[in-house]
Amino acid sequence: MSAVAAIVIFTVAFVLIATEKVHRVAVVLFAAGLMALLGLVPGQDVFFSEHAGIDWNVIFLLLGMMIIVGVVKQTGLFEFLAIWAAKRSRGRPYRLFVLLMVITAVASPFLDNVTTIMLVAPVTVLVCRKLGISAVPYLIAEALASNIGGAATLIGDPPNIIIGSRAGLTFNDFVVHMAPIVVVLFALFVLLGWVMFRKRFEYHPQRAAEVMALDERASIADRGLLVRCLAVLALVVTGFALHAVIHVEPSIIALLGAGLMVLVSRVGTEAYLEEVEWSTLVFFMGLFVMVGGLVETGVIHRIGGWASEQVGDNYFVAGSGLLFGSAVLGAFFDNIPYVATMAPIVEDLVATTPDPGTGQALWWAFALGADFGGNGTAVAASANVVVLGIAARAGEPISFWQFTRYGIVTTLMTTVIAWGYVWLRYFS
Repeated sequence: MSAVAAIVIFTVAFVLIATEKVHRVAVVLFAAGLMALLGLVPGQDVFFSEHAGIDWNVIFLLLGMMIIVGVVKQTGLFEFLAIWAAKRSRGRPYRLFVLLMVITAVASPFLDNVTTIMLVAPVTVLVCRKLGISAVPYLIAEALASNIGGAATLIGDPPNIIIGSRAGLTFNDFVVHMAPIVVVLFALFVLLGWVMFRKRFEYHPQRAAEVMALDERASIADRGLLVRCLAVLALVVTGFALHAVIHVEPSIIALLGAGLMVLVSRVGTEAYLEEVEWSTLVFFMGLFVMVGGLVETGVIHRIGGWASEQVGDNYFVAGSGLLFGSAVLGAFFDNIPYVATMAPIVEDLVATTPDPGTGQALWWAFALGADFGGNGTAVAASANVVVLGIAARAGEPISFWQFTRYGIVTTLMTTVIAWGYVWLRYFS
């Protein structure tokens, strides 16, 4: 009975979020509160359970990076990069699209995809304003590109960190097995972007000429502050890259970086706190509790157990099920709690495989499906939700379905090609 109640609450909440009849923050807060009230998520688990409550690592990672971005914004760096990107593209929409996607895809494997979006999206908004064009297609594409690019490494996408820890996979393992297909898929995504967004690309010759006449160096408000901020940002990035070696969570690194950034910049509190997307943080808290209700009542575990029974000892079918199943389910649940929930189930399945190579193949199929499924809907990955928050603050709100219709196409393309890759590399 409790499982049915959890499914009903989650489904109704998801429908309300998708139809946007009620603000998504109000929906998740009410749904999370209702699950806690009915005992579907024990009260203590809401705040203290890693798998069935609020994932504070994600919340504090976001908070820390939002504060860092808020301080860096005071230096004029984002305006500098916006003018530089506009001049490099000569104001041509598709050239600008390719340039921003490359920046996103190159950064995502080395930063987590949320951090990448936090740094690239403000630049995108500024450059689009200078060119007199809508930032919406670029922001949507950046979220999609970050989820693709982040799949290449252990630290590029939060689900990979969970999988790597559970499966004992290293940074180099991810580079060897995930990076090749990610490079291919990103190249195809750039072409797909032209097909999906070509009608929304606008070119205004006069605005482009005005931008070409600008001197981007004049936008740097305080060079000393910029140097100090970049030094701190470099330390944060290094910490992210070495977190598995130094055994410090990315969230702690982000908070330390935020604190150090505030100290060395001496920027007023109001200046950087204004940049924190409080509604986005609250939305994530509620969403984690909603998914926790499905975890605590055994819904997701039963789905995973049923899937394991169906595949038996046909491991290619098992890999295919993990890939497509994760892409589908990951599109409806945030892929961080989804992967945290499914990882033990995958571990049990891997334990039945006849050799380590086949077991690893199942982990890679699981990772590819979870990472690319993050593009499926507007709430499927942290980067997507952050983009929606940034777009709303910039005065160009992106609706659930506006994002999702592009996300579904991207997920379908990447998942089908990834399936072919898994078959060719591990089972042919």
